[in-house]
Amino acid sequence: MTASQTFTARRLAAAALSAAALVGAAALPAAANGAEPRGPQVEISKVQYDAPGHGSRSNRSLNEEWVQITNSGRESVNLDDWTLSNRQGRVYTFHHLRLNGHSTVRVHTGVGRDTYRDVYQDRRNFVWDDRRDTATLRNDHRRVVDTISWDARHHGDDGRGRGDDGRGHDDGRGHDGRGHGDDHGRGPGHGHR
Repeated sequence: MTASQTFTARRLAAAALSAAALVGAAALPAAANGAEPRGPQVEISKVQYDAPGHGSRSNRSLNEEWVQITNSGRESVNLDDWTLSNRQGRVYTFHHLRLNGHSTVRVHTGVGRDTYRDVYQDRRNFVWDDRRDTATLRNDHRRVVDTISWDARHHGDDGRGRGDDGRGHDDGRGHDGRGHGDDHGRGPGHGHR
């Protein structure tokens, strides 16, 4: 190989490496570039497990007991056939509810008309134990998406606040992100026990 051929081969190799580096940098995931992840991130963001007031079994009191589900990602998520359950095995199943990105829906215990912001379990008794319970959200493949637990006896909680003392994430994301949003999905949700 002559000196000019060696020089040309080195220039071609350098150009190929530069092009590969540019393509590799462009192919980095959005999270590595510091941008917000694009996929859905659905979680239990807040729980009101002890309805304010005197605790009657009125429908109003039942509906003041709720679990808030938040999609903190940008993409909408179809919650059809997802479930929300307590430690005793009482299950609510979502039907016909799409939760848009950066949106929240509250799942109330009592009877009501489902909307984009609020769905109702249509129960006549309280679901969540004021002292100790676990809310578990599962997707339509029955995989645990998120859990949240509380134990008011051991955490000094007054039983009225958020159930985020004992987060039990099984979602593999490794964080306790508590998303917030005020837009809601398309189509009312309907569920059953």
